[in-house]
Amino acid sequence: MKLTATNIRILKLPAGVTDKVFFDEDLPGFGLRVRASGVHSWMIQYAIAGRTRRVVLGLLTALDPGKARGIAQTLLAKVRLGEDPAADKHRVKVAAGETFGALLPRFLERQETRLRPRSYVETVRHLQVNARPLHGLPIEAVTRRTIADRLAKIEEGNGAVTRNRVRSSLSAYFTWLAREGYLDANPVAFTNKADENGGRERVLSDAELRTIWLAADDSQFGAILKLLMLTGARRTEIGGLMWDELNLNAAIITLPPARTKNGREHLVPLSEPAIEILKAQPRRAMPDGTPWEHVFGATVGCGYQNYSRAKAELDTRIAAANHGKALEPWTLHDFRRSISTALHDRFGVPPHVVEVILGHAGGHKGGVAGVYNKALYLEERRRALARWGAHITELMTGKPAKARVVDLRGAAAVKSRPGRDGGRRAWS
Repeated sequence: MKLTATNIRILKLPAGVTDKVFFDEDLPGFGLRVRASGVHSWMIQYAIAGRTRRVVLGLLTALDPGKARGIAQTLLAKVRLGEDPAADKHRVKVAAGETFGALLPRFLERQETRLRPRSYVETVRHLQVNARPLHGLPIEAVTRRTIADRLAKIEEGNGAVTRNRVRSSLSAYFTWLAREGYLDANPVAFTNKADENGGRERVLSDAELRTIWLAADDSQFGAILKLLMLTGARRTEIGGLMWDELNLNAAIITLPPARTKNGREHLVPLSEPAIEILKAQPRRAMPDGTPWEHVFGATVGCGYQNYSRAKAELDTRIAAANHGKALEPWTLHDFRRSISTALHDRFGVPPHVVEVILGHAGGHKGGVAGVYNKALYLEERRRALARWGAHITELMTGKPAKARVVDLRGAAAVKSRPGRDGGRRAWS
């Protein structure tokens, strides 16, 4: 019979039959599979290489007879040309499951045995966090244009250096995919590298620091931003902060080697403003009552990840508060450069102390002395960051602030008054 809307309505299964295909008399191979359950579906059936194949086109409720017939005509024409629609459909289905995110664990498992611990942590962050918008895409759908767009957004939110590091991790991943047979070529090839020279000189003024702080909201990003401004730590060190790395009573963060850029334990003294921000962060738990290990972040096992969107929203608020005028381009990394400049030039902190505050490899303390002096000028760092914290507080409130230093030995707080003249001071 011809499968028309009228004929389909009168189709009935023979007695005792629960599943039957009714084929169209005008288009051989085109049929409607009728089930006693009431779920009917369009299909084609054909033979290729001595084997019978079937391809489901869709449910009767989703495709009218005319559209189903048109699809069937197209596919059966391909069969006459020697193609196999069933095999093509299988390949498409397999490819749809071979997404950026689905294949990533195999690559990371391989890299974990090949890379140094710190390099592996950075690779994981680049591909799981920075490249997260690509995770749902089939690998074959990730083109050079897709990669270029993602890199541009990373540079806008995080700077040229981060863009280039993510690009390197992406290139390694896609090279591996090509060698595994998932791709014919690496789409990262020929994407542009950013010029890192021009973006590393930005030092934020006091007015800019105040503008950024006051525009920050009470979100996790706002807390992270303020902590970065107060401590000079790296974004990953604060965004990925874990509760067991934090000791509020001793006013210190202890970062293990796996979480630092130079692969060494790093101590981050906390000023009073930083402590207050951290005290305000809630202790979260999973549904089974297991404590959430990270201070920030919305995904179990991961720190904060929403930097690009949160910073874009912050920049929008800044522009709105300033009659549509945005700040000159800036990144979270600029806080480190700004703190370094201020501690050197305004407060007269010795270079070796500033270097250790920033967690640079060894600072001015290398060799045997660096091995045995684990604290690396801890008290000097506490004083420097306490004065910086008081300076930031004064910028935000417009009122004189005092620096309070709490040391690990539980000694009495040491009070000092930061300078307000902006000039260089002798360090003491």
